[in-house]
Amino acid sequence: MSQYHNPVLLKESVDAMFPAGTYGGAVNSCNGVGGCFDGIYADATFGGGGHSREILSRLGPSGRLIAFDRDADALANAIDDERFTLIHNNFRFIYNYSLIEAPEGFDGILADLGVSSHQFDTAERGFSFRYNAELDMRMNVQGGKTAADVVNSYTQEELERILKLYGEVDGARRIAGLIVSARAQRSLLTTKDLDNAIAPALPSFAEHKTLARIYQALRIEVNGEMRSLEKFLQGAARALRKGGRLAVITYHSLEDRMVKNFIKTGNIDGIEQKDVFGRSSAPLKAVNRKPVLPSEDEISGNTRARSAKLRVAEKI
Repeated sequence: MSQYHNPVLLKESVDAMFPAGTYGGAVNSCNGVGGCFDGIYADATFGGGGHSREILSRLGPSGRLIAFDRDADALANAIDDERFTLIHNNFRFIYNYSLIEAPEGFDGILADLGVSSHQFDTAERGFSFRYNAELDMRMNVQGGKTAADVVNSYTQEELERILKLYGEVDGARRIAGLIVSARAQRSLLTTKDLDNAIAPALPSFAEHKTLARIYQALRIEVNGEMRSLEKFLQGAARALRKGGRLAVITYHSLEDRMVKNFIKTGNIDGIEQKDVFGRSSAPLKAVNRKPVLPSEDEISGNTRARSAKLRVAEKI
């Protein structure tokens, strides 16, 4: 496993991309044995490369893997394999790149939506309340607004909205008010500044849980994660060839709901649309009715896996 990040649901997610038997010619004459797939696959969230290495172990000499990551730190983990290409960009652009890298469509696409252990554990990135660091939280540190920009410039109503929507934070109105009051005295530039500002609203019985939700909400806002996920799902559905598989690992209810709705209806709102003949316009069909969850053994070895859910769909 990579020290950069322990891949979650590793075997389950990669197995889902390589179903038993053959479909659409993705498997060569080795009849599905590991190292015999000759299709073109995508790892949309490369990170430490754990999922990518497992995918490559399933590919034959003619197989290819295209990986994406917008975090420049992840580029240091690039795999030295002529079958592998790492693209430094947001996975929301997967369809655009598929036109070049997989014009006939990807045979499988995997996305692990979790923040990497490296990002959480690198204090200066500002993702965790465990460290006193600058309020950054950008996945791509080369540009864009930071968490400090959000907490110091958003109105109280805007702060309340993102805390409710992206963190499902109890007492969001009070917390937003505390942020606005504190920044009127001086700018909130570090995680400690933020933690001190909102301390009166943190319940003693769930302080860390509440902080985690607040930081999650800010991170999602800073990185536009929900919009990126929506664009990714739309692009992935177009980028898959018929019979190709999409495997997505989610970590909180908002993104899991989006993935579930998209698989079911073809849109994140979960509203089924039909043509004049009554046929659903959804481009995918669910492979697993219920999400695959990590085992107790995996959770005991990696507590960050405890909220993970794997959903798998196939291009119709």
